[in-house]
Amino acid sequence: MPLFEQHPLRQTLNDEVHARPPVPLQTPEFVTYLAFLHTEDSADAEAAHLCQLAEQLGLPAPQTASGHVFLDAGDFRLKWERHHEFTSYTFVRRIETTDTAGEHALIEVPANWRQDIPGLLIVATHIELRSIQEVSPETVLSQYSPTGMNSIASQVADGAGWVFTDFQIADGFSRFLVLDDSLTPRQAGRTVQRLLEIETYRVMALLAFPVAKEVRARLSQAEGELADLMDNMGDAGSPEDERHVLGHLTRLAADVERSVARTAFRFGAAAAYYGLVRQRIDDLREVRVSGYPTMREFMQRRLAPAIDTCATTARRQEDLSGRIARSSQLLRTRVDVELERQNQALLAQMNTRSRLQLRLQETVEGLSVVAITYYGSQLVQYIAKGAKDLIAPVTPEIATAVSIPIIAGLVALGLRRMRRQLAAEESGAGHDGGH
Repeated sequence: MPLFEQHPLRQTLNDEVHARPPVPLQTPEFVTYLAFLHTEDSADAEAAHLCQLAEQLGLPAPQTASGHVFLDAGDFRLKWERHHEFTSYTFVRRIETTDTAGEHALIEVPANWRQDIPGLLIVATHIELRSIQEVSPETVLSQYSPTGMNSIASQVADGAGWVFTDFQIADGFSRFLVLDDSLTPRQAGRTVQRLLEIETYRVMALLAFPVAKEVRARLSQAEGELADLMDNMGDAGSPEDERHVLGHLTRLAADVERSVARTAFRFGAAAAYYGLVRQRIDDLREVRVSGYPTMREFMQRRLAPAIDTCATTARRQEDLSGRIARSSQLLRTRVDVELERQNQALLAQMNTRSRLQLRLQETVEGLSVVAITYYGSQLVQYIAKGAKDLIAPVTPEIATAVSIPIIAGLVALGLRRMRRQLAAEESGAGHDGGH
């Protein structure tokens, strides 16, 4: 087979889909699951904490770079997985005939180690896997009230197993009972993993619900403020009033966009987690037990309304942001039109002043011709008086009279030529500036 140049991530991407298989379970087993939200430094501390457990158990130090570790300590097994927002610890212990009621998979885990697990506990669940020979479904159902809405019972894996839970927290843990009718070890492992994922993603999705309630209160206030600003915009009687309203709109837009930025991830994560919950319920392949709600019905009744509230709040927030943006654009357009009108009026005043200045300049130029002609004729008169013997029979008065129109014409031609040169220079400068 010829060798091809491979993408550097080909093997990594291929291994990713095989990296987190469910732990096969041999009935009967105890399973305890803990999920911890990441804090500022908890993710960095998890690797050292796992190595500490391995050292206590006499096992090789685990490699945590892949984000998943499996440790077999003999008395118990540990599956560790790091996710984006949380890290999960799944402990599995074989149920012995000597175990008494109320025991679980954490009994053999060093207490000082599990008390120091980094992060904030968000999910804690005990699962007990038994065969129907040990515990019959009829016995469990007889202990439940058929009218108890929190009691969930259903068959899973097309009838190969039974699941019982109430999603209540007692002594810090929620609890599931899984009865094995004809589950293979891998089927049992997949069923338990799906139940743990449903419990985890259900709680993670609900993290957005308090955020939605807080945002809804702010949205109601912001919507009322926007309505008042729109009324003020309609009543604005001057550009100053419109600028004042625009300032308030800009501040309101900043507040709403800040809220969108802070909550967009949480609302998006809630929708994604809810989608995973529904997918895992589909994977269970539930069969309804008469008189009891299934897990799907429970989620539709209890979880779906909260998720719908989050989705509605997110859409309402985005809609408000768009309305504020459109209102701001409308007001800016009004302000720009008013500024343009003022600029046109100012330009008209400047044109009027320019015309007046030009007329005044022409008047001054006319007076300048007269003044220069007067002083020039006086000079001619002085010269003529000094040279009257040389210019006889022309008298100084005649010479002065003759010089007046000549001087006036020369001065007028000179000023006219100067204006033409200045106009040509100004026109040339304007043309160069345009390029």
